[in-house]
Amino acid sequence: MSMPARTLAAALFALAVPAFAQSWPAKPVTLVVPFAPGGGTDITARTIAARLTAKWGQSMVVENRGGAGGILGADAVARAKPDGYTLLIANVGVTSINPALYTKLPYNPDTAFTPVSLVCELPFVLMASPSFPPNSIKELVAYAKTKPGAVTFASSGSGGSPHLTAEIFQAATGTRMTHIPYKGGGPAMIDLMSGQVNLLFASVLEGSGHIKAGKLKGLAVSHAKRNPALPDVPTLAEAGVKDAESGSWIALLAPAGTPATVIDKLNSDINEAVSVPDVRDRLIGQGAVPQAGTPKELQALIDADLRRYGRIIREQGLKAE
Repeated sequence: MSMPARTLAAALFALAVPAFAQSWPAKPVTLVVPFAPGGGTDITARTIAARLTAKWGQSMVVENRGGAGGILGADAVARAKPDGYTLLIANVGVTSINPALYTKLPYNPDTAFTPVSLVCELPFVLMASPSFPPNSIKELVAYAKTKPGAVTFASSGSGGSPHLTAEIFQAATGTRMTHIPYKGGGPAMIDLMSGQVNLLFASVLEGSGHIKAGKLKGLAVSHAKRNPALPDVPTLAEAGVKDAESGSWIALLAPAGTPATVIDKLNSDINEAVSVPDVRDRLIGQGAVPQAGTPKELQALIDADLRRYGRIIREQGLKAE
C-alpha cells in the first residue's frame, strides 16, 4: 500500500471509530449471567438491563449460562466478538476466586476481559439457625471456642465467596468450626432453617427475608456499614470482630478488544443507571449497595480480591469441587 493510501486508510479508520461509538448499540445487547436465574447476580443484571434498555431504545437481553461456578458463562463471553454486543455481568467469584481455585480455566483470566464498571457491592450476613444457642457474635465466639469443631457452617460450595468469608471470620476470631458444603445456596438455606447446620454466610439479598420473617437469626453483616435492608443487624466490626469484612460484588466486563469508545459509553451509562433513584432504591431494597466507578478502579478491586482470596485458598489448601 502506498503512503497516500495508508494515510487515507488511517484517516478513514479514525473517522469510523467515533461513528461506531455514536451508533452503538444499533441492535440488542446480550448480557450474559454466568449463573442460574434468581440469584443476586441475576437479579442485579435484570435491574440494570431494564434501565439501559429504556435509555438506549435497544434491548439488553439477559441470558443465563450457568455452570461450573460461572466458568461456562465467562468462557462464552471471552470467546464472543469484541464489538460491545456480548457482555458479562460477573461477581467476585468469577473474577477473583476462580483463577486461584482452579488450576486451569478455558480462558486466560488476565487477558480475556476488559473491565467496564462496578455495579454494586453485595454484603454478606452471618445467619444462625433458630435452634442454635448463641444470639450474638460475642456469644458465638465464646461458644465455638469451648467446642472446637462442633459448630457447623454451611456454604453454597467449597471455595465460593461465602465459604471464604467464613474462613476469614474464623481466622479473625480464633475459632475452629466445621464446614458443610452444599451444591448451591438454596439447599444450604433449607438445612439452616431446619437446624441441620448452625451457621451460614450468604448475601443480604438472599437472607434478609428469612431474618425479617423470624426464620433465621441475623448475627452480623460483613460490610463496613450496616445494611439498610437489615438496619438492626450490627456489622462484624461493631460486634468486636476486626479485619473480617468480606462479601461479594457485581461488575460489568466486556471481551478483551472491545473498542475503548464503547467501554467509555458503557461506563458512563452504568454510572448513570446506578445513580437513578428508582434503580438505587431497588438495589438497596434487595440488600445491595449501589457502587459504580471507573474501569481502572474495577481492575484494582479485582486484583486486590484475587490476592486476598488467593492467599486463603493456598493457606487452606482448598480445591475446586
